[in-house]
Amino acid sequence: MNLSDLSATLEYWLIAGIDCLSSDRLEFPSNPISVTKISPFHKHFKPSISTVERQHPVAKPTATTRLPPQEIPVKPPAPTALTTVALSLESRKEKFINMTQSLSHCNLCSLANMRRNMVFGVGSVEAPVVFIGEAPGAEEDLRAEPFVGDAGKLLDKMILAIQLLRQNVYIANVVKCHPPANRNPLPQEIELCQPFLFEQLETIRPKVIFALGKFAILCLLGYSGPIENIRGNTPLWRGIPVIPSYHPAFYLRSPSRKKAAWEDLIRLKKMLSL
Repeated sequence: MNLSDLSATLEYWLIAGIDCLSSDRLEFPSNPISVTKISPFHKHFKPSISTVERQHPVAKPTATTRLPPQEIPVKPPAPTALTTVALSLESRKEKFINMTQSLSHCNLCSLANMRRNMVFGVGSVEAPVVFIGEAPGAEEDLRAEPFVGDAGKLLDKMILAIQLLRQNVYIANVVKCHPPANRNPLPQEIELCQPFLFEQLETIRPKVIFALGKFAILCLLGYSGPIENIRGNTPLWRGIPVIPSYHPAFYLRSPSRKKAAWEDLIRLKKMLSL
């Protein structure tokens, strides 16, 4: 065998994946394409590209097949207008009676196991303004009425300051049951109770919504930043103007900030007079 033949033979062994030589036969690996050992001969003889292609043709690259884009669930945009038709006064009253009875048996979240009463809301179903807080406190839980504690007494004075009466407005909370130890409502609790608040607002169809505190602002507008950054603006909830303001409990803790309450109330009075 001349040198050329020997070179070609060794080249073939490399291509075929021959593992080693024995005295009587050639031994091949079980998978001739996957070379797991390197024969001592391999380092001396390197096959040319053309030879490799002849023995084991390599598929030519083709255009990349584009997979369809993965579908990511997208939260539907919030309605920009009211989604229901206006009801008569009697129909509004009847609807609120039915909602109150139904929600008294609500057990969607763990707050249902801790409450004394479900606190639906209070006031006129044809109110020009709805005041919305965050959740009932211990006193509200006991009496089944929102804003009857110290913060509620201050809210009554705020309402009276612009020549309105409690019975002529509507007062509700984002969450209808008292969170234990007066803790903040949890995101899941807000999410589960939100449809009931929205149904109240759709039924009353007020001229203005007065959002008291960060949880009311978050629920209505999806805004979670500092309240001072959104105060003075008039965003819309389904076409209804919203006045973002502080919760009355904030003024009890920070009496020096009551000027902000008066500014927001004056804005409310002007909007109601239009």
